[in-house]
Amino acid sequence: MQAKTDEYYMQLAIEEAKKAAERGEIPIGAVLVANGEVISAAHNMRETWHDATAHAEMITIIEACAILERWRLNDATLYVTLEPCPMCAGAIVNSRLKRLVYGCLDFKAGAAESIFNIVSNTNLNHAVEVTSGVCEEECAAVLKDFFKKRREENKQQKQK
Repeated sequence: MQAKTDEYYMQLAIEEAKKAAERGEIPIGAVLVANGEVISAAHNMRETWHDATAHAEMITIIEACAILERWRLNDATLYVTLEPCPMCAGAIVNSRLKRLVYGCLDFKAGAAESIFNIVSNTNLNHAVEVTSGVCEEECAAVLKDFFKKRREENKQQKQK
């Protein structure tokens, strides 16, 4: 059996992001994998749940901890379509994830590379291995398409 690649798991995260877009949520998806098995997958649910912490990464980590019945995820990799924000980056460090793989940079709130470096900051008690740019163009396109559609809808509402 052939090993699954980062691109394979990122495609699963992209599917989660598309589910978010269908719900009117910011299209970010995440998948957590341990020992080659998908443990949990989620997408943003902030609008639906009225919860500022309902980011794809947070939901995925919480679900994985419940499924695995442990909070240390030191054998797991988190795949996410957009660079995590500071809140999610903190959860990634605190859950002791082995690895973070993300698609595109977030120049407004990124906390792995673009603005802050929380996940691999050696001053913290745990540093996460980071791989960025996996399926970058496709991850960015999902976000750009969502916001383009939203701007068009807003423009139509103003014209009424």
